[in-house]
Amino acid sequence: MSNIDKQALLVSKAKVSVFTMGYISQFEASDIDSDDIDLRFEVDGVETGTTVSIVDECGHAAQIITALLDELEHYKSREERVTKLVLDNSTSWDALYKKLEAAEKRIAEQREYYEGVIADGSKRIAELERSETQLINERDSAESALNDAYKAVMGQAPEWSNWFSFENAIDEIELACEQWRNQTDDVIQFRQRIQELEAKLANPVLLPKTNGYWNEQEKAYEEAITLAKQRIRMAGFRCEGDE
Repeated sequence: MSNIDKQALLVSKAKVSVFTMGYISQFEASDIDSDDIDLRFEVDGVETGTTVSIVDECGHAAQIITALLDELEHYKSREERVTKLVLDNSTSWDALYKKLEAAEKRIAEQREYYEGVIADGSKRIAELERSETQLINERDSAESALNDAYKAVMGQAPEWSNWFSFENAIDEIELACEQWRNQTDDVIQFRQRIQELEAKLANPVLLPKTNGYWNEQEKAYEEAITLAKQRIRMAGFRCEGDE
């Protein structure tokens, strides 16, 4: 049983004892001729009563009074100890109060600081969100431009996937352009060769002329020149005097 329950029970017993002793005190001394006394009273309109022993009730009341005095002494002693503790620690209480004030001040400062940090963080988040939107727009523009470039070079639109990214498209475009450059170099070389050949065709081949003498040696020389002209014309060149 707790101290509170014991105190409540003691108070209840004390009230009953006070009621009984008060009732007995209403009797005249001449009406009491023995230790037992008949108590009569009415409860809720019904008359009832009991027989009690004056000696027993007095002893019971004495026990209750003693218990109440003990409780009173206990609480008085406890109150004195608490009062002494408070007085002895008054300096400590002041120090604790000052510490509490300092802590509350630090909390207020920290709150102000973190509110500022939160405000700055919110501002930075807004800036990052704007930057993210801008990056998304730039990415979309780059994707559109790359899509057009790929279609122009490769003849079809790219099919984006996890296995075909922007880098893959750029690599293919660069490879195709490199092949074109190589082909262009070959074409340039072919054109230069054609120009050289055309220049040769434009300038007739000059062969030595005979002196008009027709001895055997000269006839052989003339036949050699004629054969050379035939071979030159078969190769696609002109000889002097050709139209």
